Amino acid sequence: MNLELMRVLDLVYTEMPYYGIRRMTAEVRVRGYLVNHKRIARLLRHMGLSAIYPKPHLSKSVLGHKIYPYLLKGLKIERPNQVWSTDITYIRLRHGFVYLVAVMDWYSRYVLSWELSVTMETAFCVSALEWALRQGSPEIFNSDQGSQFTSSEFTGKLEGHGIRISMDGRGRAYDNIFIERLWRTVKYEDVYLKNYESVSDAQSGLSEYFTLYNNRRRHQSLGYRTPQEVYFN
Repeated sequence: MNLELMRVLDLVYTEMPYYGIRRMTAEVRVRGYLVNHKRIARLLRHMGLSAIYPKPHLSKSVLGHKIYPYLLKGLKIERPNQVWSTDITYIRLRHGFVYLVAVMDWYSRYVLSWELSVTMETAFCVSALEWALRQGSPEIFNSDQGSQFTSSEFTGKLEGHGIRISMDGRGRAYDNIFIERLWRTVKYEDVYLKNYESVSDAQSGLSEYFTLYNNRRRHQSLGYRTPQEVYFN
């Protein structure tokens, strides 16, 4: 029952990420699940989703970690490698779930790297960052205030490359809007359609999808060009 309910919560969260726990509970009840808000809160915590209005956060900040200011307010994004961003999302499997992290170039929407993990440890986020930095280096790197991204392992690599660090304000739903849109696209165009059985299935399937996303999927906002065409132009 819990896995079934978690799948519904994932759908609701993807459709309406701004829902707080009370509205999330009401929506789940409308879909036929007679549960109270305490159970919804418990399952969301288990999934790594904290239902904090207006945006559920997968990653939690840690006392003592340095928090950097948000640098993107009013900034005109006009070239590749000006701003990169990262985030973590929950990916459901038929009999469980994994976490997905990605690094994206804001201007082109190009996904520079991604990694899967069965835990929320910092290592898979650092690995994704290292893979991304093999392709270039941004002027600004934006993330939320999650412990993975405020860790010295993560911020140290950015500072070592002379990259300015930007972090979303707490509870700010749209500071990292482009990667939030990416998660919605990945789930509706790939994860929900394929219903992956295992971690290895998800790894293989998502590899194919991100290749398609970067090289073949045309974006209206990019003048119907692909992320690859814009990033490497």
